[in-house]
Amino acid sequence: MSDTGMKPIWYFVGLMLFTMGTLIFIAGIYGLVNPTEGTTVLAETHPRVWWGAIMAAFGGLLYWKTRKQRV
Repeated sequence: MSDTGMKPIWYFVGLMLFTMGTLIFIAGIYGLVNPTEGTTVLAETHPRVWWGAIMAAFGGLLYWKTRKQRV
């Protein structure tokens, strides 16, 4: 009977951030292609694209660093 251990919490946080960041990034790209009539104050800076990319990159980094770790 082998004990394989559990994944650290940062593994799952990384997966969640990567998934949510990717979805936000895709929504931001879709918003660039199909703009809506109502805009916010800083809509020209495209925050969904930037924050989606930042979240996906940070989540991917967390996932990559903890993918082989066991607790």
